[in-house]
Amino acid sequence: MKYSSFSQGLPAGNPVANALVIFVGALAIGVSVVLGFLAFVFLASIVLVLGAVVGLRLWWLNRKLAKGASASRRTREAAQGGVIEGEYHVVKRDEKS
Repeated sequence: MKYSSFSQGLPAGNPVANALVIFVGALAIGVSVVLGFLAFVFLASIVLVLGAVVGLRLWWLNRKLAKGASASRRTREAAQGGVIEGEYHVVKRDEKS
C-alpha cells in the first residue's frame, strides 16, 4: 500500500541545498511580512490623513453655517422689531473738509 504524504522531506538530497532552500524560504517569508506591514502602515496613514481632512472640512462648514445662521437670525429680529440697541459716539468733523 502506497501512502502519499508531505512528510517525505526536502527534495534535494544535498544538505547544503536543503539549508539554502530553508534560508531563502525564511528570507522570502520575512520580506513578505515586512513589506505587508509597511503597506498596511502606509494605507492606514493615508486613511487617517483623509479622515482628518474630511473631519476638519465638515467642522469648518458647520461652524460657518452656524455663524451665518446666527447673523441672519439677528438681522431678521432687528428688522422685525425695528429697534437696534447700541452705543454711539458723536464725531466732530474737521473745519477743512
